[in-house]
Amino acid sequence: MMSAKEALAVVHQLRGDEDIVITTMTPARDWMTMPQHPRDLVMVPSAMSHATSMGLGLALAQPDRRVIVCNGDGSMVMNLGSLVSIAEARTSNLTVLVFDNGTYEVTGSQRVPGAGTANFVQFADGAGFAATFQFSDIDTWRRGARNALFAPGPTFIWLRVESVAGMPGPKSPGPAGARATAFMAALGAK
Repeated sequence: MMSAKEALAVVHQLRGDEDIVITTMTPARDWMTMPQHPRDLVMVPSAMSHATSMGLGLALAQPDRRVIVCNGDGSMVMNLGSLVSIAEARTSNLTVLVFDNGTYEVTGSQRVPGAGTANFVQFADGAGFAATFQFSDIDTWRRGARNALFAPGPTFIWLRVESVAGMPGPKSPGPAGARATAFMAALGAK
């Protein structure tokens, strides 16, 4: 398996200037250690499990921008129904990545239901996603990331990542109101 931070670094490197990137939970914690972009939506404090729904709304509202959602496996389990809504909407500009470490890492590393048995690619395929991918090592992910991230969507990418026990949860990068205002302004700028 790969580290979540290594996997996110690949996304960070490949994201386009017009792309919207939504992060929550473990991906948010690690994303905040990298240079930020005005169209980053770091969901901290988190509305756990709502990143995919937010991504769908943004993909529909901003059809000329690619929306990349970096979600945790626990959050995905809590909102599997969003996969059907995303597929039904046929959002070709939406990519959902699930960082699967088998735990609710940022809340104390409790086991996620279905850890080790749930197959997220099968869920996405069953929901009707246009493209699905899975990666479990950093070298394969680096080689395949561009193809996966730029595939016509909706696209689903399952990344098997290592759990890091004892790592503190993410802290808010600033006042929510100011962050929301800046994000909305960045969405209006083209």
